[in-house]
Amino acid sequence: MNTKKKVPLRKCVGCGEMKPKKEMVRVIKDSENNISVDLTGKKNGRGAYICKSIDCFHQAEKNKGIERSLKMAISKEVYETIGKELNCLDGE
Repeated sequence: MNTKKKVPLRKCVGCGEMKPKKEMVRVIKDSENNISVDLTGKKNGRGAYICKSIDCFHQAEKNKGIERSLKMAISKEVYETIGKELNCLDGE
């Protein structure tokens, strides 16, 4: 019997597309309300998923998708920090 392993899908908070979890970047809010990019996808905390493109990040910033997913307001400085980290990933 040949069983296929299910691929976990996540919805991008920017473009709204469902994609495999491994193709996306997770932004997390930890217990102290610190927001960071989780490249492993295994850190504890509430997470929001974004495609690895900077366009999806700008869309998520515009429609407040990350803020809705993390259930808190996010400052401009935090958006800039996340944007810089995603720029590094987008260049790979």
